[in-house]
Amino acid sequence: MAAPPRVVRLTVAEAVRRYRTVVDSETLRGILSPTTRDTYTRDLREFSVLAGPDRILDDISGEDLDDVLVRYQLAPDARYGDPAGKPGGPGKSTATVNRFRQSVSRFFTHATKHAWVQANPFLWAAPPARTRGGLRVERTALPASSAKALLDATEGAMHEQPVRRDQDLAIRDRLVIALLLVLGPRVSELVRTDLDDVVREPGAARWRIRGKGGSVRTVSLSAPLEEALGDYLATLRPTLLARGDVTADAQRALLLSWRGRRMDAQSVRALLTRAMGRVPGDLRRGATPHALRHTTATLLVAHGWDVKVVAELLGHASIATTGVYLDRIEGELAAAIASHPLTMRSEAPGGAATDEPPVLPVSDPGTAAG
Repeated sequence: MAAPPRVVRLTVAEAVRRYRTVVDSETLRGILSPTTRDTYTRDLREFSVLAGPDRILDDISGEDLDDVLVRYQLAPDARYGDPAGKPGGPGKSTATVNRFRQSVSRFFTHATKHAWVQANPFLWAAPPARTRGGLRVERTALPASSAKALLDATEGAMHEQPVRRDQDLAIRDRLVIALLLVLGPRVSELVRTDLDDVVREPGAARWRIRGKGGSVRTVSLSAPLEEALGDYLATLRPTLLARGDVTADAQRALLLSWRGRRMDAQSVRALLTRAMGRVPGDLRRGATPHALRHTTATLLVAHGWDVKVVAELLGHASIATTGVYLDRIEGELAAAIASHPLTMRSEAPGGAATDEPPVLPVSDPGTAAG
């Protein structure tokens, strides 16, 4: 029998540094997304401070981890200038703490595998707190009327005179919002898309979406989406590219900022906020890129598309995940009861009753408004 490996006694700071090298490598290989890498980097930097950068990693116990998690939760949320103004009060939410816990847990899994610790201290740490006390009842997806108004608003902005010509990004914004609403990608998938990921052939444009864990899915672009993409590539993108330093990353990127750099997730959120501000007041809703992803799923299912098809479009490995994205559709319960095969009776031609259910009209998501 082989002897167990000897523990490599590293300080917390050195172990974190080595692990971040692994995370960077997995990001370059497409196993992790840049957003996930940034999250791990931020969480582990904070863990190093809370645990003590000069402390030996193998000396950390389950109780020590519990103490770190408590102190992390009680610390002010840096996203808010006034901690007292944060919804739910000062400190961090349970969901944020559990995300931090997951980052540290993955770090210790790696440390155990490489004998930086004798045993994973999370075996003796308290379990993660529950983040949900019941079913989600708030609506995340936009109603169909608001979604259409949002598309109309981005279309209308293209005909408005901008305050400054160098800030005229309406062509790009129309493309971004149409892609988010019609195809439902993650915002991280959208901003890391390169020109080579879009294949344009006459009447058959396709987008190769690089998803989580190195997965890849290919979706077809509808005619309106293809037109919006062509307008952006032919007119605006060359202007934006020439405005920047023309880095290798900018040359690869599909979507560019007004400074000629690759767009990031924050830029997408900002343009969505601006676009929603143009929507008529009675249709205006709070919206994020992820809410538009919920909108895609909800509207497609409402129009009769199988959840399996929607799951494939969104890049979900399980339809159970897709189910979480589906918001209750107004009137769907009443419609289900009215069309129940044991209770519904409709009048056939000539006044005769029939138990045949009506045919559900189905529309093609590939031809949705874009």
